[in-house]
Amino acid sequence: MAKGKVVQVIGPVVDIEFPAGELPEILNAVTIKGKTSVEIDLVVEVMQHLGDSVTRCIAMSSTDGLMRGMEAE
Repeated sequence: MAKGKVVQVIGPVVDIEFPAGELPEILNAVTIKGKTSVEIDLVVEVMQHLGDSVTRCIAMSSTDGLMRGMEAE
């Protein structure tokens, strides 16, 4: 399973960068887990490949507390 990093969060839209050649397919689920001021356990769905190994995803629940640099799998 490829590991990526969150590069941008705009409301329910989350952009995630993955290593070259390891982009998840469109409509696949990606999980983001971590701890900031709150515990993050978020599932996002890949909606678009933007290029430069970046995917645009839609969050299935609140993105409160999500930050750039968090690991996604």
